[in-house]
Amino acid sequence: MQAEGEQYGHPAVCFFTVIFKFSALAFYILCSIFVQSFVIQFVVTVLLIALDFWTVKNVSGRILVGLRWWNEVSDQGESVWHYESLDQQTLETLNKKDSWLFWWSLYLTPVAWVALGIVAVIKFNLDYLLVVGVALVLSTANIIGFTKCRKDAKRQIQQFASQTVASHMANTFQSAFTV
Repeated sequence: MQAEGEQYGHPAVCFFTVIFKFSALAFYILCSIFVQSFVIQFVVTVLLIALDFWTVKNVSGRILVGLRWWNEVSDQGESVWHYESLDQQTLETLNKKDSWLFWWSLYLTPVAWVALGIVAVIKFNLDYLLVVGVALVLSTANIIGFTKCRKDAKRQIQQFASQTVASHMANTFQSAFTV
C-alpha cells in the first residue's frame, strides 16, 4: 500500500521520463507560434522525440516498472520480439508513484500529439503532420512494447502460480498415499 506522502523512488529517472516528452511538445508548439523555420522545428523536435523514446524504452521502463522489450532480426530474417520483466516479488516492491508517472505519461503523450495533429490539419500545415507522425510512431511503439511486456509478465506470474499450486497438490497427494 502506498503511503500518503510517498516520494518518488527514482526522481532523476522520473524527471527524464517527463522532460523529453514535455520539451518535444513545448518546442513544437512554441516553434509553431514564434519560428517560421519548419526545418529547425522538425530537426529539434524529432531529436527530442527520439531522446524520449530511447529514455523510456531503455531506462525508465526498466527502472520504474521493471519491464524491458526489444526487437531483433533472426538469422532467418524474421522479426523476433523479446519481453523481460522482474520477478513478482521485485515487481511488488517498485514505487507506485514511479509506476503511475510512467504509465500515465506513456499513454497521455500520444493524445497530446493527436490533438496537435488535428490543429495542424485545421491550420492546413500538413507538413507539420510529419513531426506528429514521427512522434506517434515512436510513442505507439513504446505503448505496444510495454503493454505486451506487461501482459507477458502477468502470464508468467499466472503460469508460475499454477505450477506452484500443481506441485503443492502433487506433493500433498504423494505424501497422503505414502506410508
